[in-house]
Amino acid sequence: MHKSVDAPPRRSRLGQWLIGLLILLGRAGFVWYYDLGQAQPVEQGPGGCRGGRGGGRGAGELAPVRVAQAETRSIAVVLKALGTVTPVNTVVVRSRLDGELVRVFFDEGQNAKAGQVLAEIDPRPYQVALAQAEGQQVENQARLANARDDLEKFRSLFERQLIPRQQLTAQESLVKQIEGSVQSNDAQVSNAKLQLSFTKMVAPISGRLGLRQVDVGNLVRSSDPNGIVVITQMQPISVIFTVPEIELPAVLDAMRSNHSPPVEAWDRAETTLLATGTLETVDNQIDTTTGTIKLRAVFRNADEKLFPNQFVNINLKLSTLRSATVVPAAAIQRASFGTFVYVIKPDGKATIRKVTLGVSEGERVAVTE
Repeated sequence: MHKSVDAPPRRSRLGQWLIGLLILLGRAGFVWYYDLGQAQPVEQGPGGCRGGRGGGRGAGELAPVRVAQAETRSIAVVLKALGTVTPVNTVVVRSRLDGELVRVFFDEGQNAKAGQVLAEIDPRPYQVALAQAEGQQVENQARLANARDDLEKFRSLFERQLIPRQQLTAQESLVKQIEGSVQSNDAQVSNAKLQLSFTKMVAPISGRLGLRQVDVGNLVRSSDPNGIVVITQMQPISVIFTVPEIELPAVLDAMRSNHSPPVEAWDRAETTLLATGTLETVDNQIDTTTGTIKLRAVFRNADEKLFPNQFVNINLKLSTLRSATVVPAAAIQRASFGTFVYVIKPDGKATIRKVTLGVSEGERVAVTE
């Protein structure tokens, strides 16, 4: 009976003691976090880094941070866009005649020069047509020579009043008629020679040849949509990209101050510079469905790193902002009240400084306020 009466007071005192201990531990942790973890000065750590103790770290443990100096320097005002590599000239080489493809004089993927013979169709039907036109031409030329001789004789006889005027006039008309036939024959011969020349397909431009569309022995027609091969001009080459219409005044100002603003083409990951060129032209109208306008930049593409229909990242340099305060982009922090950076005060403590950002260039960004 005594044990059942004494047990409750002991448990009550033990519970009160535990609650008091928990309260003391909570107060000690609160003081340690705010007085030591938050207000601890940033100390210089090894390797030029600084560190300080923060909440959740053990006593004496340093949190490494990187410190960078704000610089006053020039920074380029760059407009970024996504572009597509577009050849300046692309030609589908088609046959102008119908016939059998008998020879191919190119290798797939090679570079061709303008005027180079690429393929040939069977020329024999067109050689026969040329011979026929030349035969008719010779016949009419002989008739014309005979008619002219007769005309000279008729003129002599008419002067001696041995033939009437009507006969002389008829002979003059015959000469003109045969002259017209000879002129028509000359055109037929020229046309036959032209058709014969079309049996050899030549490259109209210099560029890179694609895959062969037709093999030797097949019949080709002038209406074939795929043609024989496609030639794409690789040097120079252009990139077409779009920018928002709100950026158009800045682009036009850059073209007025610098007739050919510099342009850089980067790969998709923006890690490799593919080529450098210049802005050539701006389209003459804004696309109302997207609110953008097209621009064309031209690149020499000497190493052919730019390939048709390739997607690239474009950096268009519009101007240069001089004497700007520049900080690393990694130093910029964001919160509900805007962008800010941590600034180290002379006493070694860090404080928050709200900033207004300007243009960026690579891993650097300008601070305007």
